[in-house]
Amino acid sequence: MRVLLASGSSGGHIFPALALMDSLKINGAIVLLVLPKSKDSRIPVDCGDVEYINAAALSFNLNSKNIYGVYSFLRGTWESLRIIIKFRPDVVVGFGSLNTVALLFWAWLFRVKTIIHEQNVIPGRANRLLARFVDRVAVSFAQTKEYLQIAQEKAVTTGNPIRKELIRLQKKEAVDFFKFKEGKFNILIVGGSQGSHKINAISFAALAALGAREDLQVIHISGVQEFMALKKSYAATGITHKLFDFLFAMQYAYSLADLVICRAGATTIAELQKFSLPAVLIPYPFAYGHQLNNAQMLADIGAAMVILDAELTAEKLKNRLEEFLRDPGKLILMRQAYEKIALSDAANMLA
Repeated sequence: MRVLLASGSSGGHIFPALALMDSLKINGAIVLLVLPKSKDSRIPVDCGDVEYINAAALSFNLNSKNIYGVYSFLRGTWESLRIIIKFRPDVVVGFGSLNTVALLFWAWLFRVKTIIHEQNVIPGRANRLLARFVDRVAVSFAQTKEYLQIAQEKAVTTGNPIRKELIRLQKKEAVDFFKFKEGKFNILIVGGSQGSHKINAISFAALAALGAREDLQVIHISGVQEFMALKKSYAATGITHKLFDFLFAMQYAYSLADLVICRAGATTIAELQKFSLPAVLIPYPFAYGHQLNNAQMLADIGAAMVILDAELTAEKLKNRLEEFLRDPGKLILMRQAYEKIALSDAANMLA
């Protein structure tokens, strides 16, 4: 079987596509991944079977950037047609974003079977549009079906595929990877594949207010833009830390962390579930509020606490961290809360 995968440029789109790609290849499929050309993407895609198309974010504003965006989108549409004709897929699978629309449109026009996968609780604009004419819709959360105007039998709940590398390791192995000490309280801070200025700034300010505690160790993944500034800031504090601009081997960070401070993207939520990690979630306030609904899923079962982006302050975050340091039993209860969620092998189900 020849399967064409189409994804946006963010980690939330690419990582599930890569997970499905691995599962399909194990089952003997010939797979091609199509990605948008992006200078900003920090996701290492070295699977070999990749094509790139022109793409751009579009809005309703009449300006030179948007006019060029329309031009890039049309070029990407033409490139998508050439890929469909050349690869001749049996199935095309889309993982969301505007960049996937043209590929799925051409597949539908040529009567090639089509599937989309929606990672978030509330589907994005592209998948809302595509859901009406693709053959199947796979969703990460059962609640997503309520937001799609399609026949219920057309949708299936698979969960969100995560990379095969993300397996739980022995804590000692993770401690050694970061050259940390055992028996400490380990905090993981991550703002998504592009980083988050607000999470970087507020988290650092909260940690600085706590001071260089002997019982605290920090893994901070900053994104490339703020790495050097944070490196200088941390050096002045004496806080035991490891700072990365990007970390692909997240299995070490997840296996060590006692608490995660992060956004609430769909892939992040799936990874927190996989590792049963207590979290302070700060949902990204834009992108149609997808992340707030994702975060609420974990908050409702007691596995995470949510702080709205507009309400996030260093003082508030510092107080939360002090609560956990005083009473580690809260973290145990948050880990146990994940037992209320039935985990699926999403990549194999989707394959």
